[in-house]
Amino acid sequence: MTTALPGVPRLGRATCAAIFFGALALRIAVIALTGFSTVRFADAPSYQLGAGALVETGRYPLRTDPYLFRPPGYAFFLAAATLGHPDAIPAAKVATAATGALGAVLVAALSARIFRRRGLAIAAGALAAAHPTLVFVSTDLQSEPLFVALLLSAGYLLLAATDRPSSNLAVLAGASLALAALTRSSALALAPLLLAPFWDRRYPRRANAHIAFSALLGFGLTLAPWTLRNVLVFHELLVVNDGAGYVFYGRNADAALPMTRARDRVELQRATDALEATRTALILALPEAVRNSPGELSRALTRAALAERRADPRGTVRLLAWKAWEWLRPYPDPRFWPRPTVIAIGAYLTAVFLLAGIGLARAPRTGVSAFCLVFLAAAMIFHVVLETNWRYRTANWDPVLLLYASFGAWTLLTARGRKACAA
Repeated sequence: MTTALPGVPRLGRATCAAIFFGALALRIAVIALTGFSTVRFADAPSYQLGAGALVETGRYPLRTDPYLFRPPGYAFFLAAATLGHPDAIPAAKVATAATGALGAVLVAALSARIFRRRGLAIAAGALAAAHPTLVFVSTDLQSEPLFVALLLSAGYLLLAATDRPSSNLAVLAGASLALAALTRSSALALAPLLLAPFWDRRYPRRANAHIAFSALLGFGLTLAPWTLRNVLVFHELLVVNDGAGYVFYGRNADAALPMTRARDRVELQRATDALEATRTALILALPEAVRNSPGELSRALTRAALAERRADPRGTVRLLAWKAWEWLRPYPDPRFWPRPTVIAIGAYLTAVFLLAGIGLARAPRTGVSAFCLVFLAAAMIFHVVLETNWRYRTANWDPVLLLYASFGAWTLLTARGRKACAA
């Protein structure tokens, strides 16, 4: 027999507002230190180009970068959040920071629904509000804060839809995941997780199937208009965008191997420049018909990288190990950050990793824990195959790690938590 869960505690408007505005104040403080009008993120001009084209022409550009177009979600967000002025950097930064602050509230809401303890949920939200990597990615023109908010919304809605059950919430969960995919197309790899309600043992299989397929319906209906746009514009099937092959080549070709050996910023920049030159030369050597077809260009780059990997198995292992460590590394890159920062954040993130492991092992809702483990594995595998980056890990893993790290700390540090584990 399934044990009945206690009710979901209400956080209340005042609590949610305190978490949100506390997180926002911290992010704006960091923006003030780095400059309200300063754009440091290398990809920001591409997002601004897309947003500017939407404002000026009402259409998304065919290219946001020389050889690809990015997912449209963050460009649409910039155009709307700045009221049609994406070149207004301060407004864009504050809007992005606000989205990042919303993520902290969503972490608190998810904690309340999973663990059913109000104090623990508030602690999880406060931890997310001050989490260094989540703060850092929320202080420039980056898509990660919007992606995190949409991904957490999808997770919350899917869990709520399964708990009730509710097909309407399931449709919204699928729609939220589709919007996340339109912001960062890596979320496409997470679509199978919408079928998770099918394995819930609390309700009849037929009811579970209805929830799961309602989630898929919401995902498909939300994604379909953009995919149809791509078919009409490019005359080929591009679900979100055409950057997969370009990115895959950049982290799987022979030209990426020197990056694995770069010992400092100078060597890394030299290796990166050489990779860019090699990739550009390959693209320019392709037939014009291939270069002009987004899908064909992406597939050609993928085939070229795969051919090089088949010819060099040892290099393939080296690249996969490098990318896996880049994902798992619990400290900032020492080539870019001062040693005290590396040590301090490294110690903090190591503690988060360990506490999250304890929390996952002790959490009472084993089905939710299993779902989260599958999610963590899927996100890592996808990115290790394609491309890893610390900010990608931050966007995909860190909210889940914080949820379970706060629970793990609660079971270790409080008498009630220790009693709950003993029971």
